[in-house]
Amino acid sequence: MTVPNLLTMARALGIPVFLYLVLVKEEMGLAIFTLVVAGATDYFDGKLARAWNQESRLGELMDPAVDRLYIISVLIAMFATQVVPLWVLALIAGRDILLGILLIVMRSKAIPPFKVTYLGKAATFNLLYALPLLLLTDSTSGLISDAAYIFGWGFAGWGIGLYLLTGLSYARSGIKSLKRG
Repeated sequence: MTVPNLLTMARALGIPVFLYLVLVKEEMGLAIFTLVVAGATDYFDGKLARAWNQESRLGELMDPAVDRLYIISVLIAMFATQVVPLWVLALIAGRDILLGILLIVMRSKAIPPFKVTYLGKAATFNLLYALPLLLLTDSTSGLISDAAYIFGWGFAGWGIGLYLLTGLSYARSGIKSLKRG
């Protein structure tokens, strides 16, 4: 148990809090604040792990898994509140499901999981910025809502594109590893 791993675990505990705030309490401001805190802990867990030389295999696996859970949870909440269309949810969830199946097959053959790439981190960054901005369009009006809509879909476009591109890259890498292994 390292400080960075504890931060990642704390970030994971924010997922049900976020869903409760959006789906039950309909408190978009607090839900967005939860995402901001999650984003900060996501940044600091990696930064601290490298600075304190506390990088671990658990952290390497847990951090992207929690990122995926956040993305899927936010998309589900956004679909439930009618902020994003079903095709956005289907594209992102489909990518993660396919890569999850590939990871299971790789693990069964004792092949290590793929390494997270810079583009993968950029995709996650874009999506984790896009999603709260798009939620903000539903909870505000006027100029703030308009700006959140524009920037939210800007980040979403890049995020979805990079997310799918990196998904293809990870899948190709995994399939090559399976063929070699």
